[in-house]
Amino acid sequence: MKILAVETSTEYCSVALWQEGLVAENCQLVGQKHSELLIAMIDELLKNAETGISQLDGIAFGKGPGSFTGVRIACGAAQGLALGADLRVVGVCTLKALAEVSGHDKVIAALDARMDEIYLAVYEKKGKEWHARIEPCLCKIENAPTLSRDGWFGVGSGFKVNNEALSKKYERQLSGVDASLVPQASAIAHIAVIEFSNAHAVDPELALPLYLRDKVALKTSER
Repeated sequence: MKILAVETSTEYCSVALWQEGLVAENCQLVGQKHSELLIAMIDELLKNAETGISQLDGIAFGKGPGSFTGVRIACGAAQGLALGADLRVVGVCTLKALAEVSGHDKVIAALDARMDEIYLAVYEKKGKEWHARIEPCLCKIENAPTLSRDGWFGVGSGFKVNNEALSKKYERQLSGVDASLVPQASAIAHIAVIEFSNAHAVDPELALPLYLRDKVALKTSER
């Protein structure tokens, strides 16, 4: 199976190619230049792998939550490439990708959502698959869901917000924290392979972003 994955929900831009269990990835800190660099990064990745879009079995993308513009870029690129090559698509939650990147089996994944809010989900890995113990949500740190067990590992920029307030909220239940981790295309690819195998891929026009915040088009003052 050959799967191309793209992830642009944070200030990082990453692309990855899964080929029968081997993954090649290019991940760069690009700020807000995703739209300028993404296609070139995909072209370089495929060229180095001596493969083309038509030889892929599918395309995966980080569907959010995250940067509104970044999530749209990944979704649009996946849709456009898949439509042109008659491929199916899998959207992977960026918080689940964060859990995959962590290397742990019990994970609190959190991304900074600005305006003193975070995107948060809690996952536990059973076998090769992740199961949501708390579904992705948008919340203030003080309103973050409670957990009944300990041994969780915290990942993502949400643990940097408000002087590490989230770490303090869950401090008795955390085995450790790495706030520097970001969702990556390689993690998107690993999760997507399972989704393709389970026949969860969709036609390109049905691939949708996950925003969580409804009023994404309004100014901060209007929200």
